[in-house]
Parts: sequence; C-alpha cells; structure tokens
Amino acid sequence: MTHQEKSGQIRKEINLSYYQLKETYPLLKHQNGLGMSIFLFAIIAIVTVSFGWYQSVLPTWLMIAVNAFFMGVLHEIEHDLIHWLYFRKHKVIHHFMLFTVWILRPLTVNPWIRRTLHHHHHKFSGTLHDVEERSVTNGEAWSIKRLLTTPDVVLGGLLRLRRMFSDMDQEVKNGNLKLETSSKLKQIMFLSIVPVTIFAHVVLYFFFADLLFAWLNARFAVDLSFPHYVDNMLISLNVLIYTILLPNLLRQFCLHFITSNMHYFGDIEEGNVIEQTQVLNIWWTYPMQLFCFFFGWTHSIHHFVVNETFYVRHIGRKKAQEVLRQYGVRFNDLGTFKRANRFREVSK
Repeated sequence: MTHQEKSGQIRKEINLSYYQLKETYPLLKHQNGLGMSIFLFAIIAIVTVSFGWYQSVLPTWLMIAVNAFFMGVLHEIEHDLIHWLYFRKHKVIHHFMLFTVWILRPLTVNPWIRRTLHHHHHKFSGTLHDVEERSVTNGEAWSIKRLLTTPDVVLGGLLRLRRMFSDMDQEVKNGNLKLETSSKLKQIMFLSIVPVTIFAHVVLYFFFADLLFAWLNARFAVDLSFPHYVDNMLISLNVLIYTILLPNLLRQFCLHFITSNMHYFGDIEEGNVIEQTQVLNIWWTYPMQLFCFFFGWTHSIHHFVVNETFYVRHIGRKKAQEVLRQYGVRFNDLGTFKRANRFREVSK
C-alpha cells in the first residue's frame, strides 16, 4: 500500500471506531454542550484553587500543579476551537470561549492568528516552513539552549527567527512555498505575540531576575535590585504571576517538550502523514503528559482525523492506537532526540 492508501485506511477505521463509540455513548454527540461544560469546569477549578491558595488553604506547589493541569485542558479546548469544533454557528459564544482560554493562558500566541499557523502546520507538517512547530524548538539539536527556550515563544522565538526566515526564503526559491504565503507567515508570526504574549513573558523575566538578585544578595552580600517602580509592578502582579503565569510556564514547557519531539522534521516525504508524527507515551513522559493532557498519546490520531474533539480522541485512543501501529506509525522512537527530530538516521 502507498502511504496515501494507508492514511486513507487509518482514517476510515478510526472514524468507524468513533462512530461506534458515539452510538454506544450518545452523550458524546452533544459536542457543543460537552465542550462548554469542560470549559466552565476548568475555569471554576482554576478560580477555586487560586482562591484557596490566596487564602493560604492550599500550598503554592499544589496550586501551581492543579492550575497547570486545568490550563492544559483549556489548551485542548482552544485547539478544538481553532478547528471550529464548538459553536461554529454561534460566533459570539465561539469567540468568547477563544478569548477566555487565551487570557487564562497568556504565554501563548493570539489564537485567531494561531488558527492560520495551525492550519498551515497540518498542510505542511515537518517542512522548513512549518513555523508553528519550529517556534517550539522542533528540528533543533538538543542543547542547553533548546532546553531553556522550550517554553519561551518570545525570546526563544527571536533567537531562531533569522534561521527560520532564511529557510522560508530558500523554500520560496525552491518552489516549495508561495511568496505571498511566506510574507503572510512572517507578518503574523510577530503579530501573534503582540501585546499579550510579550507582556506576560516580560513579567516573568523580571520575576525570575528578581529571584536571582535575592539569591545573589544573600549568597554574596551584594546589593542588586530593580528600580522601585519595577518592584511595585511585581508586587501588584504577584497574584497573577503565581496563579496564571507560573502554572502556564509549567504547562507550556511540558507541551512544547512533548510536541516538539513527537513531530518529525526536515526529511519527511511530501504529504506522508504517517511520517509526520509518532505516538510518544513512554512511562517517563507521564509527569509532562499530565500538564498537557496527554498530548503525546493522542496527537498523532489528530493528524489523521482532524475534525474530532479531544475528549473523544482520548476515550477512543486505545482502538485508534492499534490502527496507527498496524499501519506503521511509530511508537516511542527515542532516537528522535539524537536525530534533531529527523525521521531517518542522519548520515555522518
């Protein structure tokens, strides 16, 4: 079978399993209602846990962990919204949900712009101009730099921007990318982080720098500090930093680590969905999977069957994974860490 035939068969069998699942559990057919219920439950959980922390009922580490988990759920809701899976005919509700999940995850890019980047990712996954995945370190050799910039779409993005633009220009010259598409991607990549994402990251930069100053002052008896207005800003944003930004930093690191290593890059056969991803569910990734709602378990399924919700994907994942394995999708290919996410062995 060609890869197109295999992909078609994978879609057919997974879609059949989803149909059978919904016939067995008709509640799953109420897509809008379930999406809104999960959305509201996650928000209520975040608010409740944050209030418990503020009242000194819950320890900081527990609050950050629980909020990171539910923010991972909201990320899945956003991903479904980007594919128009909830309230497609009720635009006000749809955009309200999209705005809310963004504001509660302000380290991420603008979701309306991300929609364009994400749809491009599906069409050209693993190519030099798959800017969504490259923005989260996919395709880079593992190093301290990659580790530190894994959760950072602002500073990390700026550090790899020149290389990405150069590769996109080369893709245009090679006829693999339209000039107008390249120009549009370059423009919206910057617009996607203005102003919310940049502001949220800058606040964290100051927060961690302030912690570093405090450690240096205690350790070496120096007197390093920010101007008073910066200290005042950090004090006024203290609740936001702890309840929203730090949980999101944890969530974003885990998501970007998983997604950048389960997607392949650079040497994928054109249009071959089987080569685009692997299932990454080895045991030692479980702590990270917890904070990105087990993304590595199910995202490969999504590349074949795009128009299905994340909760159906999770409920029906065992059958879907059997189908993926049967037709040659890789599972736990840890060599990807040595190959800078290439699908094949790098020739020496």
